[in-house]
Amino acid sequence: MNILYFHQHFSTPKGSTGIRSYEMAKRLIHHGHSVTMVCGTYGGGETGLVGSFAKGKREGYVDGIRIIEFDLAYSNADSFLTRTMTFVKFALKSIGLAFTEKYDVLFATTTPLTAGLPGIFARWLRGKPFVFEVRDLWPELPKEMGVIKNPVVLGLMSILEWASYRSAHRCIGLSPGIVEGIRKRGVNPSKIRLVPNGCDLSIFGKVVNPWRPQGISDSDLMAVFTGTHGVANGLDAVIDVAQELKTRGRSDIKLVLVGQGKLKSELELRAKKLDLDNVIFHPPVNKEKLAGLMESADIGMQLLANIPAFYFGTSPNKFFDYISAGLPVLNNYPGWLAGMIQEMNCGYTVEPENSLEFAKALEHAADNRDCLVEMGVNARLLAESEFDRKLLADRWVSWVVDSDTGSGVRREKVI
Repeated sequence: MNILYFHQHFSTPKGSTGIRSYEMAKRLIHHGHSVTMVCGTYGGGETGLVGSFAKGKREGYVDGIRIIEFDLAYSNADSFLTRTMTFVKFALKSIGLAFTEKYDVLFATTTPLTAGLPGIFARWLRGKPFVFEVRDLWPELPKEMGVIKNPVVLGLMSILEWASYRSAHRCIGLSPGIVEGIRKRGVNPSKIRLVPNGCDLSIFGKVVNPWRPQGISDSDLMAVFTGTHGVANGLDAVIDVAQELKTRGRSDIKLVLVGQGKLKSELELRAKKLDLDNVIFHPPVNKEKLAGLMESADIGMQLLANIPAFYFGTSPNKFFDYISAGLPVLNNYPGWLAGMIQEMNCGYTVEPENSLEFAKALEHAADNRDCLVEMGVNARLLAESEFDRKLLADRWVSWVVDSDTGSGVRREKVI
């Protein structure tokens, strides 16, 4: 089958962002299907195309994937208006391809929510099967975060969400909360599948060259955060705990923040003002180099702002990278990931916005390295037994290419 796949923020492993769509596309090809990936130019991403843009786009094949990349640059550091306009432009160009490309199934994944627009047009005006993958619940999430307050905008987003869900022949949710959110909009549960982010065991399981950023000794406990430095990530919690650790004289615990984002400069300025030498900021790195960093790290920090919509409504790439690398995880909000960490004894869970408890967990980790080793073994076992990317991708492929609309398909439980 020919799959027309829309993901505005697509990247290969050469980039420093998530590679779910790359791995899913590769798995489709493995099963004998062809894939056309439609994307924009994402800060931190790497499509693999190197030619110049002609008439606003460039095309080519990368690892067997036909890629159409629009000349639409996007960064998390852009203003809200700039990002919105980029989303709209990408959606309009995508609708054009939905009418002109030859394909058997149209697949679209968020974010943004406007990713559903080409699928809506393809379903109702071309009669094409449409599969919609939801990575975050909109507009619930930006509403709870306070990012979008205008009731008219929220109302329009709600209509687009409803239209996308109801137009799709099948839906995919990346977390239990997302699946439940889709169901609450009136979608038959038989048309919804839970396929969370997975573990790239081949990337993080192979022999790599371990490394640590400058200023961190081999004896230090190194806790890492890898991802966007934005409002949703709540990284002020790291500055707070660094200040608490400094007060306690724990100079042997270092906190490493790897990535980029709108709030990175503010976080760096705050750390500088507080004279915190136990927080190290590092630019984004590709997956191969990230594997080396995690090989040398002692614990991974799974952090988000204290927003209830996050508790069951996210499936963070970084969590799955941590456990792939056999890293214990320190999680600072309740929900389905916290429950897994507790049940599998593969890390620590602390209350949101509680720097004292956060600091105590890091101290315990630094003072009990044997426990960390056991937690790391448990983390890797969890990755292998429940979140192997290839197994999840096969489940995803069968759901996307199945000509049935979902009735009678068994919905398997993922932890």
